[in-house]
Amino acid sequence: MENLSTGASQKGIQLIGCSDCLHPVWRSEVASHEEVDEGTYRVGDLSVVLTAEVEAAHKIHHLLIFPSLSSVEGFIEIIGDRSTNIAKDGRPNVKMDGVEIAQAAVDVDALYGPCHAFTPWTAMYRFHDSLEDCYGDLSDRVSYLELGLSANSDYADRIQHLQDVTFLTNSDAHSPVPLRLAREFNRFEMEEPTFPELRKALHREGGRKPVLNVGMPPQEGKYNESGCSRCFVHYGLEQAIELSWRCPCGGRIKKGVVDRVNELASWPEPRHPGHRPEYVSIIPLAQIIAMAIGVKSPSSKKAMSRWTPLIEAFGDEVSVLVDSPMDEIASVAEPRVVHAIRAFRDGRVILHPGGGGQYGSAELPDDPISLQDY
Repeated sequence: MENLSTGASQKGIQLIGCSDCLHPVWRSEVASHEEVDEGTYRVGDLSVVLTAEVEAAHKIHHLLIFPSLSSVEGFIEIIGDRSTNIAKDGRPNVKMDGVEIAQAAVDVDALYGPCHAFTPWTAMYRFHDSLEDCYGDLSDRVSYLELGLSANSDYADRIQHLQDVTFLTNSDAHSPVPLRLAREFNRFEMEEPTFPELRKALHREGGRKPVLNVGMPPQEGKYNESGCSRCFVHYGLEQAIELSWRCPCGGRIKKGVVDRVNELASWPEPRHPGHRPEYVSIIPLAQIIAMAIGVKSPSSKKAMSRWTPLIEAFGDEVSVLVDSPMDEIASVAEPRVVHAIRAFRDGRVILHPGGGGQYGSAELPDDPISLQDY
């Protein structure tokens, strides 16, 4: 947890979910730190709330956020005999459907909603066409929908039954390294980073609310377009149907998020409700630097030697990528790195969509660097 706290401070993150609180070792690790508010633990400058992901019927993943360790224990007691690996796996398999998961969450006062809702292997929309199909009469108590790496608000806001739902842009908090931690994150308006305040923000109560969703460009996700899971060739929907979702190489064609959204969409263009915050596409700073200086690995010494001065100057990665004036960045970074950050902010990075389980890629535009632009 201390490593995550250090990594979070470098990224500008104040609150994370511990991800695996159903696992006894993780639960013990969290409980060893100070509880500063209901369901909120402090590790250095980082606040940690109790979250878990479970794989239920039809391989659908559900995200749970708990108000206390006693709530976690109560949930484990309810589902204990329905899982064979709850004490072994951070993301246990549970022989329950969405309605049963929702009811168990309600019984212990936990929040719930679908994880990476559009991902073709383990998502709600792989099997269901709506929240009600998945959660039944408890669908109106869903606290959020996690978009996943291959979708954004523009995609999901083409679906009418999601208009009142809070969207989350999350990424796994398993690794503290800058390239992995907070690849996606949310910015909330709340008084302090605690579970009670987070609950209010997710439900948009008392002036608390989401004010920004930040995520990878959906084209970089592994399942943005339909593609073969063996050779990664991409297919349009009609072509995939004609091939009965089998690639000539023998591999299986996985339906991409773009095609699944088109099937579910109520409108050809997104209709963002008034409560929906802006969605900002983000690329990790180390990846941007690597593209700028022409190295393959964002974690290489060359990339990190340019990443470190920016973090030291501006405090964290979010400030560099989103908030700080470009002229101030230009006073710290070399021109080609400044150019790359500016291209990212201007939405001029060229994206090549992923599909079939292979991440998409990004490249910088081939235009001249003009220091007078900064």
